[in-house]
Amino acid sequence: MSDFAKEKAARLLKKRGSVSSLGSHDVKAKETAGKTKDSISTLSYIEEPGHHEDNPRPTVQMENTFQLAPYRRFPVLTVNDILKDVLSSYLQEEKYEAELCRQMTKTISEVIKARVKELMVPRYKIVVLISIGQLSDQNMRIGSRCLWDSSNDTFSSHSFKNSSLFALANVYAVYFE
Repeated sequence: MSDFAKEKAARLLKKRGSVSSLGSHDVKAKETAGKTKDSISTLSYIEEPGHHEDNPRPTVQMENTFQLAPYRRFPVLTVNDILKDVLSSYLQEEKYEAELCRQMTKTISEVIKARVKELMVPRYKIVVLISIGQLSDQNMRIGSRCLWDSSNDTFSSHSFKNSSLFALANVYAVYFE
C-alpha cells in the first residue's frame, strides 16, 4: 500500500469518528514515534466543522412543477371513516386513567397518521390532533388557528364518547405547493 493510500485511509477513518489500529505492517514510523507498540489506539471524537471539503455531496437539480392546485382532492369522507374506526377500536372499552390516556393519544395519533398516509394523497401535509378527557360534569372548548387556503386545505373531525371518557380527533390536510 502506498504512503498516499495509507494517509487517505487514515483521514477517512478519522472523519468517521474513530481511528483504529491499521495493522502492524501498515503503521508508519512517524505515527508511532517514541512508541514500542505496532498499533494505534482507538480515538473517538465529534466531527469538527470544516472537514466536509474532501467529499462534497452532489447537488440535486429539481425543476419547478408550477402545480398550484392538487390533482386529487383530500378524501374527507374516507378520513372520517378512519377516525371513527380507530377511535372506537382503541377506546370502546377503556376507562379514563390520566397516564393511560396520555399514552393513548400518542398511539392513536400515530395510527391515524399512518392510515391517512396509506391513502397516498400527494402533496398534502397531515397534522393529527387527539384530545382525550374524563367525562364528568364539565365543559370544554377546543380551538385551533392556522394559515388556511380554503380552496385546497381541508380537515376532518370526529368525536367519541363512552361511559367514562371522551375523545376528539382532528386531521388537518394542508396542501403543499
